[in-house]
Amino acid sequence: METIKETIKEVFLSIVPITILITILQFTLIGLPTEVFLQFLLGALMVGVGLILFLLGVSVGLQPVGELIGSALSKTKKVWMIVLFGVILGIVVTVAEPDVRVLATQVDSVSGGEIPQSILILSVALGVGLFVGLAMLRIILNINIIYLLIAGYTVIFLLAAFTPATFVPISFDSGGVTTGPLTVPFILSLGVGVATVIRGKSSSSDGFGLVALASIGPIISVLLLGVIYG
Repeated sequence: METIKETIKEVFLSIVPITILITILQFTLIGLPTEVFLQFLLGALMVGVGLILFLLGVSVGLQPVGELIGSALSKTKKVWMIVLFGVILGIVVTVAEPDVRVLATQVDSVSGGEIPQSILILSVALGVGLFVGLAMLRIILNINIIYLLIAGYTVIFLLAAFTPATFVPISFDSGGVTTGPLTVPFILSLGVGVATVIRGKSSSSDGFGLVALASIGPIISVLLLGVIYG
């Protein structure tokens, strides 16, 4: 019951301010057609209800399952299996991420179909999957995340120099949309589950940083896509 209350409060504080602001602008500066404004209010209501149900589903289902999967994989003591399933789960959860699909649809529309929606989604998903696998390896080998972040962004800036300018902002947006409400809880839970089994509860914080690494993957993959298309 407490989870439901917190979720409703969180969504309320997210949706209501922008709704109030648009309403104020409607009667002061913008003056949208009444039909459009009513559609906005209805849409805001539907988004609020949808987000509440979505976040409750993530909290009740995805987070516990992610942590249990991470724990179960770690108990096998097989590094290749942990990394492989990290890659697979990273790809699958990214394909299901709503934010990624919204970005892919907009890019497909703006580019006139030159960057197909399916290709962009696949590139982003592969980037996330590979770097989630790398993050699993980091936890197992206890590698300092700072080194991986420096190396990752060095590769990004080098690739940006050889990629058409239009792909650079798309690539960074691709990294941003992977930090959505579906991907983040699952990946964090997976990392915490792996770290908890490998080095105990006191080191479960090693599971964090996965999102930082995972967001590098799609940036690199889309920049590579730009090199290919360019």
